[in-house]
Amino acid sequence: MSGGVYDERFPDNFYRGVIVSLNRATLRGRIRSDSGREIPFQFPFVEVSGAPLGGRAPGLDLLHVGDRVGFDVGWSSKGLVVTRIKPL
Repeated sequence: MSGGVYDERFPDNFYRGVIVSLNRATLRGRIRSDSGREIPFQFPFVEVSGAPLGGRAPGLDLLHVGDRVGFDVGWSSKGLVVTRIKPL
């Protein structure tokens, strides 16, 4: 695909972006892609690369607003969502 979020890839074939919101109480957040699109994520439906297994939100402690990350996307009944996050 060309255009938008699909133009530039992160190492290991991830898209590139920045975490722009993160609510630790609701376990939800948003990533803004380098093209400017904001894509939501929600635990436990997102995998954080390098996070230990188990717990309520594995990898949440590795994420902070403003962090540059790699991410992958998928489709849900609510549209495009982040399915994997790779912290730098």
